[in-house]
Amino acid sequence: MNPAPSARPRRIISKAVVPAAGLGTRFLPATKATPKEMLPVVDKPAIQYVVEEAVAAGLHDILMVTGRNKRPLEDHFDRAYELEEALSAKGDTERLKRVRESSELAAIHYVRQGDPRGLGHAVLCAQPHVGDEPFAVLLGDDLIDPRDPLLTRMLEIREQLGGSVVALIEVDPAHIHLYGCAAVKPTGIDDVVRITDLVEKPEPGTAPSAYAVIGRYLLDPAVFPVLAATAPGRGGEIQLTDALRELALRDEDAGGPVHGVLFTGRRYDTGDRGDYLRAIVRLACERDDLGPEFRDWLKKYVDEELRG
Repeated sequence: MNPAPSARPRRIISKAVVPAAGLGTRFLPATKATPKEMLPVVDKPAIQYVVEEAVAAGLHDILMVTGRNKRPLEDHFDRAYELEEALSAKGDTERLKRVRESSELAAIHYVRQGDPRGLGHAVLCAQPHVGDEPFAVLLGDDLIDPRDPLLTRMLEIREQLGGSVVALIEVDPAHIHLYGCAAVKPTGIDDVVRITDLVEKPEPGTAPSAYAVIGRYLLDPAVFPVLAATAPGRGGEIQLTDALRELALRDEDAGGPVHGVLFTGRRYDTGDRGDYLRAIVRLACERDDLGPEFRDWLKKYVDEELRG
């Protein structure tokens, strides 16, 4: 039996927050002078895929939480008049369209985190822009295939059940210690669970489930005072997981509860070097303009490698 929807009116989410202040140490030396969010995934920076996902779900007001050395993000989503004029003069309308695409996607704003004190602190930096509204948070390490509209589904569930909503995937129990992990109970909706507890990167053998939190969140504004009062947790950082853990215990009038959408679609993890390379290969193979030729080359390359 499905949970009954609340009679309390729920505000529409129109704003998305994209934390982008990390140092990208796993990709050094490439990220010494280039933000990791600007590393290309085929021919677009990873951060553009994330903004496109937010826009496709109807979120056109984007706040990026940045830090030092992140100016290239602002440049990428700004107009490039000299380049546009050069392409226009050459009659290169296809490339001109692609260059203008990023600057016309959404209304994008920026705030600096300053002191990198974790994801929870980055979200707290968004409070002056977000105000007393519910909002989305999208992390750039997780790219979601547009054919699997996870964010749209999360918005539907929040409209139906209220509170906050996070995305969950089921992972190998041997790997759950790499993620935030959720304890859950069923709701009566096949792809939705009620979250009863959250643990950030549990010690091996202590995880309450195999459900891992990935980088998509819809948050009630009640998260802000909770984050402001949250002490640094694992790694000396303010963890968003700790704040969500408290909201999970509340009813809707107090900013809770927290539900999880179980995602089984296509996800490209660009969080480490191996997964980043695999994401590029997968996306390139599925492109109409690159896929056929690239797949032929890849098959020949793999066959040659197997033959030694």
